[in-house]
Amino acid sequence: METLDKKEISIMGIDIKMFLIIAAVIIGATVLGVLPGGMVGAFLFLMIFGELLNKIGNITPIIKTFLGGGAIVCIFGGSALVYWNVIPKTAVETCTTFMTDGGFLDFYIAALITGSILGMNRKLLIKAAILYLPCIIGAVALALVLVSLTGHVFGMASAESIAYIGIPIMGGGMGAGAVPISKVFESALNIPAEQIMGRLVPAVALGNAFAIVCGGLLNRLGEKIPALTGNGQLVRTDDPALLQQSKDPVARGLGDYAIGLIVATSFFAFGSIVAKLIAMLGLDIHPYAWMIISVATAKILNIIPDKYEEAAALWYKFVSTNWTAALMLGIGIAYTDMGQIIEALTPTYIVCVLVVVLGAIIGAGGIGRLVGFYPIEAAITAGLCMANMGGTGDVAVLMASKRMELMPFAQISSRLGGAFIILLASLMVPIFFA
Repeated sequence: METLDKKEISIMGIDIKMFLIIAAVIIGATVLGVLPGGMVGAFLFLMIFGELLNKIGNITPIIKTFLGGGAIVCIFGGSALVYWNVIPKTAVETCTTFMTDGGFLDFYIAALITGSILGMNRKLLIKAAILYLPCIIGAVALALVLVSLTGHVFGMASAESIAYIGIPIMGGGMGAGAVPISKVFESALNIPAEQIMGRLVPAVALGNAFAIVCGGLLNRLGEKIPALTGNGQLVRTDDPALLQQSKDPVARGLGDYAIGLIVATSFFAFGSIVAKLIAMLGLDIHPYAWMIISVATAKILNIIPDKYEEAAALWYKFVSTNWTAALMLGIGIAYTDMGQIIEALTPTYIVCVLVVVLGAIIGAGGIGRLVGFYPIEAAITAGLCMANMGGTGDVAVLMASKRMELMPFAQISSRLGGAFIILLASLMVPIFFA
């Protein structure tokens, strides 16, 4: 249990006095404009202040109990500090470059996808994969139906509320969602994509915020009603062969971490190769999707030796334990625009966005229960991870709900589910706006 006793406080295993000295050094370097560029300065800044904000979130009563704790504080605290110009511009640019062009987000997600899938129970993975798609369809269907009805009640055309609020929220984030959706709208409506993006972005940003908060609330619900949750296990089962969801990796030597890193990044590179080849055929699907498919196929066919599976699982455990707070702060700084969220805060808009997120939760959770999943895990993965902001949102939602082991299913929602939404938009927009 968290405590405020100064004698017991440590952050990342560092005594609080030493931690504050390190933080003071970083603040001094940042203010003087001499924070090292590239990975060195960005990693140091994000790890130290990410862990500090994470600690604050995890000891603040209401936030830790109902809103997801440290994840919320890291993301929205970081975004607010940028919005109010508290963090110097040079530090913001360094961290943003590290997160985007520097590839830290890809590096992190590759570790989580590869390690969590290769470390899973093989039989459990096969059973879950077969039943997962109906949950996504249930989430999308109920979310769009509810937002159309809600928009109508508030005087908004049902088609408009679906197109500009429902579809972008359920569409897989910005780069893989709102951007291609705006192109679909541009082609069908002869309206510039930039103008359409102005209407889609607030929905995506606010939907992501609600999804993160709801992740924390669903975790709290699971604590209150244990029958609704598998505590990170998606499939409801009494089969002893399926009860153990994942291996508990143990390092045999330092080289295992290097092996795990290489396995994870190799699968990401392979996913990028497949994405490039498929794009040449006119089908644009994100490398994450192909990485998931390739890792899952390798696991199902049992072609990866145990040594490499265990190393990948170990690397995933190391990354998620030590770098998640840094990533959360990076998401807040580089990907979360507080200005866009504030601009969207009108009562009607807020209600419509909230209804989409709740529809995704109920639709995914309800169908999940019918097909043999735990409702809360189904609602988080097939529901909230459809309604959040893609890969960054997946990490935030899973951290808020304390279920990082569900990352493979979250990514299926964001990538393959997002592709499904783009296809749906291509079919619906010409029909309803012609």
